Amino acid sequence: MNEKLFSLPVINQITPYLSQRQVGELPVVVVAHPKVRAAVTLQGAQLIAWQPAGEKPVIWLSDKTAWNVGKAIRGGVPICWPWFGPAGEPAHGFARILPWTLTAHDENENSVMLTFELKSSEQTKKFWPHDFTLFARFRFSDRCEIELEAHGDFDATAALHSYFEVADIAGVKVSGLGPSYIDKVNNGVTGTSAEGKQTYPQRIDRIYTQPADCSVIDDKTGQRVIEVYHHHQSDVVTWNPGAELSCSMSDMANEGFKTMVCVETAHVSQPMKSAGEQPARLATTFRVRSKR
Repeated sequence: MNEKLFSLPVINQITPYLSQRQVGELPVVVVAHPKVRAAVTLQGAQLIAWQPAGEKPVIWLSDKTAWNVGKAIRGGVPICWPWFGPAGEPAHGFARILPWTLTAHDENENSVMLTFELKSSEQTKKFWPHDFTLFARFRFSDRCEIELEAHGDFDATAALHSYFEVADIAGVKVSGLGPSYIDKVNNGVTGTSAEGKQTYPQRIDRIYTQPADCSVIDDKTGQRVIEVYHHHQSDVVTWNPGAELSCSMSDMANEGFKTMVCVETAHVSQPMKSAGEQPARLATTFRVRSKR
């Protein structure tokens, strides 16, 4: 899918490096820069591709995503807000299924920056009673920086639900997760991890509540390391559906679980507090390096 995104017909050439295209029913902003390629859908302001020059794709995207208006995209970096998981309807909040507006962009020889905005409306009030303005900012270069900023007066939970491409989940180890976690596969019981490391022999869905500021995805088979830096977080979530759940999901191939891992910068165990002139923030930075 990654290559297809960059060969889609251009609907509007916004700048030399920036264009609007269409994938299924969804408009997508495509970055084609000498140093980096990336793509963000207007629905959800969702990153669906990031690839520094000379690197393989870093962001995982399901081949079976429907690309329909109002339907969640499987893969990329969904913005889960103003709640995480099944705390309300729709699951993981409404920010990822509503259309955002591209309000600013900038570019230079090293990077491209995009800003998207979502404001409260009659539609959002059906889900949640609060007034808000939400910004999603992206900076694409040899690293990928994402910042979510929430203005208003409310508490919310959130996650930058990042899906990463790996060669084989059986050889993946994630470190820097910290000592304690909530195990969502095992009815929310708490557990401890002596080394703050996670492997994925079966379905894993854990909220690590005392994470380090950087998680490292060691993709042994793919011979590369993905560094995930967390900013303003209270938690880091890691997830892989395993074989059984992967087979039951209509928007994921049966073998889909083998080539992805989620390591998510999150605010789940403690809410993000937005108040007056003090917006709440959640941010992440990705870097990739070869082990060869």
